[in-house]
Amino acid sequence: MMEQNQKSLRKQVAAYEKSNLRASIWQLINTLVPFFLLWMLAYQSLSLSYILTLGISVIAAGFLVRTFIIFHDCCHHSFLKNRKANMILGTITGILTFFPYHQWQHEHSVHHATSSNLDKRGTGDIWVLTVEEYLAASTWERLKYRLYRNPLVMFGLGPIYVFLLKNRFNRKSVRFNERMNTYITNVGILMISTILCLMLGWKQFLFVQAPIFFISGSLGIWLFYVQHTFEDSYFEEDTHWEYVRAAVEGSSFYKLPKILQWLTGNIGYHHVHHLSPRVPNYKLEQAHNHTLPLQNVPTITLATSLSSLKFRLWDEQAKKFVGFKEVKVLVKKQKEYLRPEKA
Repeated sequence: MMEQNQKSLRKQVAAYEKSNLRASIWQLINTLVPFFLLWMLAYQSLSLSYILTLGISVIAAGFLVRTFIIFHDCCHHSFLKNRKANMILGTITGILTFFPYHQWQHEHSVHHATSSNLDKRGTGDIWVLTVEEYLAASTWERLKYRLYRNPLVMFGLGPIYVFLLKNRFNRKSVRFNERMNTYITNVGILMISTILCLMLGWKQFLFVQAPIFFISGSLGIWLFYVQHTFEDSYFEEDTHWEYVRAAVEGSSFYKLPKILQWLTGNIGYHHVHHLSPRVPNYKLEQAHNHTLPLQNVPTITLATSLSSLKFRLWDEQAKKFVGFKEVKVLVKKQKEYLRPEKA
């Protein structure tokens, strides 16, 4: 992609970067009010049928994902014009979604600055090994990687680890405001949980909160995973890495049914978001539709996205994702080569 075309593309998308106060407030209302009502409805349904509770929890989880998108936009200072207002709202929605504002803002900023850069992996992204790295890894390292990339671990244990454990602790040598924000988030979560346990009963609280938490967490990880894991994605070493190409070719357009697109805050237009993180979520579709070069980005659907589960390693030679089965022959040859000859 020519440098002039890259600048032109970023300039076209920049026209959609201004947030709209009325749209932001309306999104807050049509997201948080239904979420709280559904949460209480799930609690009321406990006396009727837990299957009904689970059904309501699935819908409530969708609204919690939508709440996370508001939090996500606040971290990019794109939801409201005022930076302090974004921080306050981001901290509140971070308590609801179990994410500390400043901590995640730092990690996610690094993700945007290094996405698809093979030399700068490890912060705010999903663990990806190249074929060569996998072949050079020890048996223990390969086992860890295979466990990490297992769908049951990634989408099952993943939400529990990230939301309940990882997000509760600060990284080393963090600034004071980030450290305090994590403490505030943890105290906020503890206070709300304690109050609800005392008001409703701890069992009832867990019966409602646990499925909402788990379903929304799994959906969140899935969205992040599928937006960067598709066959002909983009990965390059630092010397050849380009920001615009990483955004447009390394982030997918996840074309979802309208109701799911709405619940996920248009985050399926991930290529637009990576191209310009300052575009608020409610303008992503508009930016995509009115920017001609973005019509030809990698597009996946709900059905085709399931194939991403088989993509485990990045093949630098073929410039695409491959599965473990495709490198099985190479691993076998490697073992035969290393096996000592019989006397």
